[in-house]
This record gives sequence, C-alpha cells and structure tokens, in this order.
Amino acid sequence: MNERHASLGENLRALPRGAWILFFGTFLNKFGAFVVPFLAIYMTRLGYTTAQAGLAVGAYGIGNLGASLLGGYLADRVGRRKTIVLSMFSAATAMLCLSQARGLPAIAICACFAGLTGELYRPASSALLADLIPAGQRVTAYAAYRMSFNAGWAFGPATAGLLAKHSFMWLFAGDAATSVMYGLVAWFALPAGLRGTRAGGALQATWRVLREDARFRQALCACLAVGLVFVQGFSTMSLEITRHGFSAATYGWVISLNGALVVLFELPLTTITKRYPARRMMALGFVLIGAGFASNVLERTLPLLVLTVVLFTLGEMIAMPVSGAYVADLAPVNERGLYMGTYGLVWSLAFVGGPSLGMLLFSASPTALWAACGGLGLIAAGIMKLEPVLTREQAATRAGAG
Repeated sequence: MNERHASLGENLRALPRGAWILFFGTFLNKFGAFVVPFLAIYMTRLGYTTAQAGLAVGAYGIGNLGASLLGGYLADRVGRRKTIVLSMFSAATAMLCLSQARGLPAIAICACFAGLTGELYRPASSALLADLIPAGQRVTAYAAYRMSFNAGWAFGPATAGLLAKHSFMWLFAGDAATSVMYGLVAWFALPAGLRGTRAGGALQATWRVLREDARFRQALCACLAVGLVFVQGFSTMSLEITRHGFSAATYGWVISLNGALVVLFELPLTTITKRYPARRMMALGFVLIGAGFASNVLERTLPLLVLTVVLFTLGEMIAMPVSGAYVADLAPVNERGLYMGTYGLVWSLAFVGGPSLGMLLFSASPTALWAACGGLGLIAAGIMKLEPVLTREQAATRAGAG
C-alpha cells in the first residue's frame, strides 16, 4: 500500500502487530516515568539546595547523552529486542538504587546511571520500527510512536503528583515497576528485529557515518539548530511569560496545550505531510518552530500566547514525524541503530545545552533571544533546502531507487 495516497485509518490498520506492541510499551514506560519530573523537588525535600538539585538533574541528562550512542550501538550489535529488555530491567535497578542514595555524589552517580539505562531503549525502538515498516510508509508509524510517547508524558506526571503526596518512595517503586512491565512485554511479545554486523566502537562508527553520509549530516545540523530553539519552550519561555505578569499556572497551561495539540492532531496531519518530499516538510516545520518562538517579541496577551504555542506546535507536528522517518529511510539496514542513536544524541545535546545558552541570552536581552530563535529556524530550513553533495556510491544508490 502506498502511504501517500492511503487514508489515516488504512495506514494505521496496515501497521504490524509488533509496531502496536512497541507503541503500548512506550506509553507504559513514559507513563511510569515518575521520578524525573519530581527529582528536583525530591532533592530539596532531602535538604539539598536548588543548585545541588540541578547537579542531579544535570547528571541524569549526561546519562541520556551516553544512552543515545550506546543504545544505538547495542541495537545493531546484540539486537533491538535484547537492547530494550536490557534497558528496562537495568532502569528499574537504577531507580531503586537512586531511591536509597543519600549523599550528593551517590545521588549524582545513580541519577546518571538512571539517565543512561532509562533511555538505552529509544534508538533500539526507533530501529525496530524501521525494521517493521517498509520505506515510504514510515511517517504514520513514527507519528503514532510519538503520540504514545507524548500521551505517556501527558498522563504520567499527574499520577506521580498523587503518589508523591503519600511518599516519594512510591515514585521510585512505580517507575521501577513500569520499567519491569515493559521489559516483560518486550521479552515475550516484541519481535526480535534485525541485528547489524558492523564492528568497531560506537564513537568510531558515528564519526565514520558523519563523514560519509552528507544527507544525514545535513539533517543532524538542521535538527541541532532547531532543537536549540525548541527547548526554550521548557526553559526561558516560562520566564518570558511570568515577566509579563502571568502566573506559573498560565505557563503550565501553555505547555499542556502543546501536548494536547500533538496528541490530538499530529497523526491526522500526517495524511497531508506524507504526500510531500520529506526535506521540504522538515524545512517548513523548522520555519514554523522558529516563527513561533520569534513571536514572543510581540505584546504578551493570552490570545498571542495561544498563537505562539499553535505556531511552534504546528511546526513540531509537521517536522518531527517526517524527520524520524527520513533518518530511518537514510539508514542502511545493518546500521539503523547507529543512525537513530546519533539522531537522538543531537536532540539530547540540544536539551542539555539549549536551556543554559537561552538563559544567558535572555538575561542580556529577551528580544535578542527570540530573534535568534527565528533566525535559527530559518537556518535549519535553509540547511534542509540545500542539495547535499553525494558520494559516487550514494548518487548511484539514489538513481537506482528512482
């Protein structure tokens, strides 16, 4: 079936059973991600300062960076399903260890271990989805995967808040329990997927791919640029909203609106975006993300806040499923884990470095920050509109595919 001409219902019905199991497991895992949103609060309850709590959260982020590389490497070397199972059971262990840590060094080490193990599964999941879905039919699949991820994040923190009222230990236990549950689902129900045969270390293989694949290198540069913009929605945008006299609750509503729009409309929107070339849709989405954040220079009223959210969320819904499918289509069969892991690494770098860079620029000039966001969105789009210089082998491959 040609995805470009099929309806959304037809595309969803065409997804194999393994893809739906993957979506369910992803929702379950993200719904149970109870600890991370409350880690800073937990640290302050233990008597640590805000800065010390920030160190623990930062350590978790460093673990995420390592997970992108190691997760992709393991997905290709030992297999997709085994990597997901390893991630889930080791993540459960890490959460239980973190719950018992009390000294700051021990907490930081356990948080880093939790960040590493808890995200190992993501490159393997993305690679498995590419194994299950043929090229040209992946936009809907990656949109459904993102919806399961976002739906889990939408409902999980509210449940975690209720558990935290009784005891923070319930957060750690619940997080570990849902990881074990996904591990069992993966072991008994997920297909094994393909396994690559590449040799060498994760870093060595990553550098090789970056040197050789111009299209992939372009996509990564564009995603890093727009990623630095996108993370402002979860950092400096809160300061922008409150400095204009709005409450923190208004900011919470704004972020919830973003999640609700993605869950409700991203999948239906793929019936349009899948009809057009991937690079063109990525460029359009990146421009809209930049324009959304650039609109923060306008007078801040509630209707204009809604306009800001709608603009950057529309860009997100257009670009993100297409970009995931685009990277999966670029990847050789035996290196899908490497490609998806490197793609995830770029977004992790943006999420680690973007808030700090944004805060520095915001403290100097909020207007300069939002103007820079608009400029980065245009740069990202421009990168995707440039025709990459291909090697002779890549050009031959593209001609053969055409």
